[in-house]
Amino acid sequence: MNIPNSITLMRMILVPVIVWLILADQMYAAFITFVIAGASDALDGMIAKQFDLVTPLGTYLDPLADKILLVSIYITLGMQEDLPSWLVILVVSRDILIIGGIMLTFLMELNMVISPSNISKLNTFCQISLAAIVLGDKGLDFGMTSFSVLCVYIVALTTVLSGLNYILQWSRQNS
Repeated sequence: MNIPNSITLMRMILVPVIVWLILADQMYAAFITFVIAGASDALDGMIAKQFDLVTPLGTYLDPLADKILLVSIYITLGMQEDLPSWLVILVVSRDILIIGGIMLTFLMELNMVISPSNISKLNTFCQISLAAIVLGDKGLDFGMTSFSVLCVYIVALTTVLSGLNYILQWSRQNS
């Protein structure tokens, strides 16, 4: 296992820790741990590309780690009423749509390439940013409540656009 994949696995291991910290109302610790997990996402990709350590395992593991982190955090923040439930449903539904599409493609033995688009990368960045803003506001009292409301709508918009983009990619390759 190379260094980028090890970093990705560490991010996955941090997920239950962050969820527990949120549920225990330890928002400062949850914020710091989430920032570490978010930074590890950038770090593993940078190391993999810079040192030519991209592996087939890593190309699956990294987006899976992102989905596990974000879905878990969004559900937990939604349960704590720190994020609106409609946004949590939207974010989780998009990820279920993507995973379902991938599984369907595999089961139907279709030869397809679905790659993250710029809007999907922006969406992931916005989702991570919103979670960090909410956790930071709760843990450090940033006073960013009105800014976080704006970010909720930005995340909603990028989530819808990203989901539609995946649907279009899938339908174009299966027409």
